[in-house]
Order: sequence, then structure tokens, then C-alpha cells
Amino acid sequence: MTQAQPQARPQPRRSRVLQRSLREVPPLAIGGRGIRLIEAGGREVIDASGGAAVSCLGHQHPRIVEAIKRQADRLCYAHTGFFSNEPAEDLAEELVGQEPGGLAQAYFVAGGSEAVEAAIKLARQYFLEIGQPERGRFIARRQSYHGNTLGALSAGGNAARKAPYAPLLSPAFSHVSPAFAYHGQGAGEDEAAYVARLAAELEAEFQRLGPDHVAAFIAEPVVGATAGCVPAPAGYFQAVRAICDRHGALLILDEVMSGMGRTGTLHAWQQEGIAPDIQAIAKGLGGGYQPIGAVLASGRVVEAIARGSGAFQHGHTYLSHALACAAALEVQRVIREEGLLAHVAAMGERLQRRLAERFGNHHHVGDIRGRGLFRAIELVEDRAGRTPFDPALRLHARIKTEAFARGLACYPGGGTVDGVRGDHVLLAPPYIVAPEEIDLIVERLGEAVDAALARLPR
Repeated sequence: MTQAQPQARPQPRRSRVLQRSLREVPPLAIGGRGIRLIEAGGREVIDASGGAAVSCLGHQHPRIVEAIKRQADRLCYAHTGFFSNEPAEDLAEELVGQEPGGLAQAYFVAGGSEAVEAAIKLARQYFLEIGQPERGRFIARRQSYHGNTLGALSAGGNAARKAPYAPLLSPAFSHVSPAFAYHGQGAGEDEAAYVARLAAELEAEFQRLGPDHVAAFIAEPVVGATAGCVPAPAGYFQAVRAICDRHGALLILDEVMSGMGRTGTLHAWQQEGIAPDIQAIAKGLGGGYQPIGAVLASGRVVEAIARGSGAFQHGHTYLSHALACAAALEVQRVIREEGLLAHVAAMGERLQRRLAERFGNHHHVGDIRGRGLFRAIELVEDRAGRTPFDPALRLHARIKTEAFARGLACYPGGGTVDGVRGDHVLLAPPYIVAPEEIDLIVERLGEAVDAALARLPR
């Protein structure tokens, strides 16, 4: 393949949008097709991370666009205080009609942070309904990410995002170590011993808080943006499930980023041999075609509320939005009808293989990890010592810039190790990605990594 050359960018323009960065205005995206986005001027950029692991079917998928148009001609919005609507009912049936893992009801919101907030509140109300009001504590993990609203931010373990808002965050949340073998597993410690140590730490936290004061443990089955596609060691979630069950606490799994097919099964927890009591989903639910997230709740949680107060004491204006539900329903039908889960698994294996070929012996790539089409590389200054680069270098941001100049959008992150140190690059291409596109993604990422490293100050 020919080497991708950085392309000239158009002159910056003025914007009255409060952008993510106030020092630069991003280019305009004016179109998209398949796994590519088109910016003003016609340059195409490979969307190798699906935005933030969102665009699972790529851009302008004709079936999804048509479904949105059909629904817009019928009904766009009806408030759930007065009505339900057909797309919401059909989407709920699609997701939990067969009660996977005991999940029996769906609650549709507008995004991942809203889903996590609702999941936390649902867990708290469950214990109020069954006469255990003392259960108001939640345990989560460091180096996790659960959203950016105050409740979700309190639950998360992303130190950099939490720091400015520390005075506003809830003390109801405490945190234990992540299941992050690359940095957490000790020398000479096998996987089973590492899992046992993590389980013992969680058990100790239950005991510190008082087991009858803990409402739930919340975790990502595969940690996403904060640590970079980190799967748990074998047996970890079975141990976690057993601890929660022993103490009568709920298990909340945040699959906002890792769920809905991203790891090769519809739910990431299906690869762990357990099921949650409450699950949050979002990104792969609607594929970016409309803003949507959801909470999936087990029958016993919902039945407790039905037998008690009879209403979930929570809500938002855009619950079960008809247009959003219609888009998400078609996304899920396409995934199912076109057998895309098998394709994700196959392309995920190819992506892992290509990353290993390109970076397996790279002096500054310490780990290649993930599941399905949810993969990451971690950059290190020294492979033997797993030593991260100086955070002041912002290597992850340099790689993002070099990749984008070569027509590749990826999702780098900093603070991988402890919230301050460490750099990784996350890849989450659309489920429709072709084999040759996988190869091109890895080729361009390789060029970007090497260029960023070559330009580091000496």
C-alpha cells in the first residue's frame, strides 16, 4: 500500500458554537458514507473509532435513514406522561422480549450518562421498595468511566474529568482497583491469584461500608475510553457476581461503550458467564443516528417497584422519543438480520492480528488488547518496565493529530495508568468494516504513531 501523506487543511473559520476546545475550530463534516466521513472541501476521513464507539453501522446507512424518514412522517414526539408509542414498544420487545439474562424491561433515555443516572436511581429505589432504606452506598472502580452528569461522574473513576467538580460529587460512591492485568497483576502472580486478590479487595470494601449499606457494584465489562479497551481477567465477573449475591447487592453493568455488539456478542456480559441486575446501554443502540440510551432492568427489580409505589421516581422530557426509538430499532434489526455479530468477531480477530503484526515488536507499544471491534494499543517509553511517557508530552494528542492529517480518525486517551500517566489509542470501527479497510486503518495508525514519536522533543 502507498503511504498516506498528510493533507493541507482549509483556513480556520469563526464559530459561535462552544466547541470542545476554545483554541481551535474543528473542520466541518458535511457528509458521510460507510466508514468514512467527508469534510468541507471533499476530503474523506476513515472513522476508525466510530466517533466514540458510536457509529456501529457507519454513516448514512440507507435502511436507517429510511426508517427515520418513515417515522418522521407519522409521529416525532409524544410525552410519556400521556402516551407510549409504537417504536418504543417494538424496540423494547426487540431488546428484552426474550428476557436475556433475566432482563425484562427497557427504559429509554437520550444518552449514556442519562442511562447510568437512571440505573443508579433505579437501584436505590429498588431497596426503598423492599424495605432496605439503609442501602445507599455504591462501589465502582478506579480508571472507569460512567458518564459526565454529576451522579455518573461520581460513580466513575476518571480522575481528570472528576477533579474540577470534586466539591459537587456525591460521597455515596467509593472505588476499588480496576481489573487491569497489564498494570495490576503482580510479577509471579497468575490470573486466578490476581482475580482472588481483586475479589478480596471488593469484599473488604463491602465490609468497610457495611454489607447491608451497599446498594450496588457498578462496572464496565470492558473498560472503554478511560483505560483503553481493558477486558477483565477470566473469572473476575463471576467472582463479583458472587460477592454481590452474598451480600444482597445489585450488579449494574455499564455497557454504554462496550455493548450492543461491539465486543462480538450483543451484550459484553454474555462472554463472562453472568448477567447483571441492571444494564446501561447507549452508543451501539442507535449508532449515532439519533440520541438514545437505555436501562435494561431485571424482572425482580421492576416487580418490586410494581408491587410497591408503582412508579419509577425519575424522568426526562425525551423518554422513549419516537424518532430515536425508530432509528435504534432499525439499527438493531440490521445487526440481527445481516449477521453482523459474526462479522464483528471475524473482523475483530483480523484487527487484533494486524495490530500485533504492526506493533507487536514496537519498542513503544506495551500492550495490544480488547475484544471484537473494540481494540486499543498502549504506548510506553520503556516496554520492559511498562513505563509511561511523560504526561506533559501529550503523546496521545500528538498521535490523534498525525492520524487525522493522514485521513484517519481514532480515539486516543491520556491518563491510562492512573488518571495522569499513560497514553493509549482506541479503535472501534463500524461493524460493516471490510477486511481491506481494517488493513488500511492499521497502516495509517502505524504511520501516525511513528511520526508522533519522531517529533517528540529530545
